[in-house]
Amino acid sequence: MTEPTGRPPTRAGLIGPFSARQILVFLVVVLAAGGLLAFITSPISPPDALLPSPGATFYVIGTPTEGLKPGDMAPELEGVVDSKTVGLTGLDGRPIRLADLRGRPVWLTFFATWCPPCQQETPVLRDAYEAHREQGLELVAVSVQETTADDVRAYADTYGLTFPIGFDASSAVFGAYQGYGLPTHLFIDRSGTIQNVWRGPLTAAEAERLLAPLLAGGPAPVSASPASSPGATASP
Repeated sequence: MTEPTGRPPTRAGLIGPFSARQILVFLVVVLAAGGLLAFITSPISPPDALLPSPGATFYVIGTPTEGLKPGDMAPELEGVVDSKTVGLTGLDGRPIRLADLRGRPVWLTFFATWCPPCQQETPVLRDAYEAHREQGLELVAVSVQETTADDVRAYADTYGLTFPIGFDASSAVFGAYQGYGLPTHLFIDRSGTIQNVWRGPLTAAEAERLLAPLLAGGPAPVSASPASSPGATASP
């Protein structure tokens, strides 16, 4: 005859030694941590007024702002870091200055090699530049938030890019241009005036339409507007 031990009987847990309550608490903690991580890593959603167009692909990496507008003079390709002015340097180590390009139409684009919409439109930029460089077009690409210049060089080699690419290591130039997402394009006329600002990737047709007045030396197309053309802000 078995004598009582004086201890309550042991009940088997739902999974091993864990009770249903313990498992429930664990799952709640895991789900909460996952939700917090998703919130932190998700791109910032700008107000509808600052989006290029409904459904447009635009990788937001900063606080949305109106930024530079058509009619503004394009600032020099430089910014401030630790109270010091730093200029844009190309992958070849040479400085890139907007003042040196005065008198020529300039297509300025901010991008990153890790940015999917930037990758999508890179062949458009390459082909448009090759098609119009003999007409005096200057295309300057500025890479932002990159780890090393070598990453950008590899990207340029992969896509066969021949236009100048500046390495904005501190994003100081991007900040001076009040950018908040990628890709961002500015079309600057021969006098240094911004004629169009486009947020988001460009198609070949869109690029040709925006380049046409610059190459012809005329004013920006008055018909272009965010309502009729995704991503564009045109001068009046």
